[in-house]
Amino acid sequence: MTQPLTFLDMLSAAQRQNHSMLCVGLDPEPARFPGHLKGDASKIYDFCAAIVDATADLVIAFKPQIAYFAAHRAEAQLERLVQHMRRVAPQVPIILDAKRGDIGSTAEQYAIEAFERYGADAVTLSPFMGFDSVAPYLKYQGKGAFLLCRTSNPGGDDLQNQRLASIEGQPLLYEHIAQLAQGPWNLNGQLGLVVGATYPAEIERVRTVAPTVPLLIPGVGAQGGDAVATVRAGWRPDAPIIVNSSRAILYASGGDDFAESARREAVKTRDVLQAARGTR
Repeated sequence: MTQPLTFLDMLSAAQRQNHSMLCVGLDPEPARFPGHLKGDASKIYDFCAAIVDATADLVIAFKPQIAYFAAHRAEAQLERLVQHMRRVAPQVPIILDAKRGDIGSTAEQYAIEAFERYGADAVTLSPFMGFDSVAPYLKYQGKGAFLLCRTSNPGGDDLQNQRLASIEGQPLLYEHIAQLAQGPWNLNGQLGLVVGATYPAEIERVRTVAPTVPLLIPGVGAQGGDAVATVRAGWRPDAPIIVNSSRAILYASGGDDFAESARREAVKTRDVLQAARGTR
């Protein structure tokens, strides 16, 4: 019997097949929908499916953000969208951006939600409550989990950039999280890290501390992250990076040509990322 592909297998296959490090984030805001879809939350699936169809051969992953669906009571549309992605892009892994972080018994339920209800290949998590809040996700063989490490928002400095005086060497908190993900927490090679594109120096530091884990890097595009600096800091031949762009691609056009415009923006971003590999 053939074993199902793991998240890392899918990631490597999508990177090779689509020649890509680009992840398209699916953050549907009905108020920003183009043309005849504008303001209609019942069209979330239609909007996102059109984006998927237009970019399926260009990406290393898709990343639906669950809050944008749940806020509009569109969880059923998200389930339908995942099924659509499996049909049109079976080689592309799906990362559910949920940023869950709770005690073990609750984490077990969130893991069921991510991997059984929605069928995601990986999920984003907050590590703040410690390893027992992460462990339930790692029971799902072959699935991935990305721990928030050095996030792209300015408020990330409030905690992530603080030194841990109780640990030898006094690492910054985000450095300690990277060490845990590279080492003792990464029991089955399932962990990755979330590092914002707005902090390329920190990406490079995380890559030094965690040289082999995949990095999910949001913040390219509307948040102003530098795509070339991101690749130079994080990409290594044996360590994948997943560079996410959401709004710049989703809302590249305000008209009914939104899918074609999204594709053009995705091609441009993908090609910039690929070209940057040669500048390291």
